[in-house]
Amino acid sequence: MINSKHALLVAHGQPSDPNPAEDDLAEIANQIQTNVPEVTVHSATLASCGYLETVLDRLPASTPIYPLFTSDGWFVTTALPRRLGSRVNPIMPPIGIDPDLPQAVAQHLRDALSARGWQARDTELVVAAHGSGRSLNPAIAAQRFADALQSLAGFARINVGYVEQAPSIADAARHCGNQVLCLPFFACAGGHVQDDIPLALTEASFQGDTLPVLGYIPSVTSLIARRISEYSDTAAGD
Repeated sequence: MINSKHALLVAHGQPSDPNPAEDDLAEIANQIQTNVPEVTVHSATLASCGYLETVLDRLPASTPIYPLFTSDGWFVTTALPRRLGSRVNPIMPPIGIDPDLPQAVAQHLRDALSARGWQARDTELVVAAHGSGRSLNPAIAAQRFADALQSLAGFARINVGYVEQAPSIADAARHCGNQVLCLPFFACAGGHVQDDIPLALTEASFQGDTLPVLGYIPSVTSLIARRISEYSDTAAGD
């Protein structure tokens, strides 16, 4: 069956090496697709020169764009609309500010704790986020997420650290005990996740495990699928 409904998953990508990030995003889109079979989920990163526009030109003008970003910062509010040009594709709210994201991640964290035989009340969590030197939005989104997550999960402590602003990830991870996890508050596993976060954790003598990024968490991809399905149903009723 050929779907008449479409959605486009957009992420930042990796400007220095765009193809692996493009493939990674396509795999995340495939995972989302399994939970929303009535919609064909496409993907494109901003970093692949011209690819976003190529994909958009193949899709109906009404195709919604789902930003796989952790805040409604510059890339979502300025860069993405600028790339759309005269196109009228609606842009959905990004995953990072979804009110149900903390619950989706809390579910994953409960599984991670159970697998280790740990209790949340005895475990510290480091949330490693991007931050920004230009906008407050990324840090606000990360802190709101961490606060909501703490109210749901009840960790001994949650520290938030950033790649591009203070406090750094190393500072957030320093002085943690052995029963600690690091959650990358990133949508995809790009250079910051593969390089910057491990370096910061090594600097802090971090003894814990690092969990997957948001796009690899099944409960999060299920949430994204639900949002796409809800949007598709609403648009069909208009």
